[in-house]
Amino acid sequence: MIGTAAGAYLVLAGRIAGISGMIAGALGLQKGGAQGLSALFLAGLFLTSGVALAIKPVPLPSLAGGDTLLLVLAGLLVGYGTRLGSGCTSGHGVCGLGRLSPRSMVATVVFMLAGMASVALIRTIAGVGR
Repeated sequence: MIGTAAGAYLVLAGRIAGISGMIAGALGLQKGGAQGLSALFLAGLFLTSGVALAIKPVPLPSLAGGDTLLLVLAGLLVGYGTRLGSGCTSGHGVCGLGRLSPRSMVATVVFMLAGMASVALIRTIAGVGR
């Protein structure tokens, strides 16, 4: 569904469906962005997620006291990395690879390697998998 939505958005609107760029566009932080179109696309993401949860409820994780601060810090780091990498995983991985963008190919490989390294490091620190 994500690929279909990204492809339809590219074909119908001529724009890339990278979520970080859409959020910046919806907030008016991106030059030349289609603010209303970005806001509608993001609203559609939230609406369809709500519909999917209503149809098939999934237990959501609960947060302990210190987890909230950790999640906020992680979110800020992801946001910084998104700006540093000129796009997010959806922009590069879904949309960029579909367009055979060399920059997106490199970015997606870096995302994947960084994710694998993070999991390996955390599993080593936590002593999981021994």
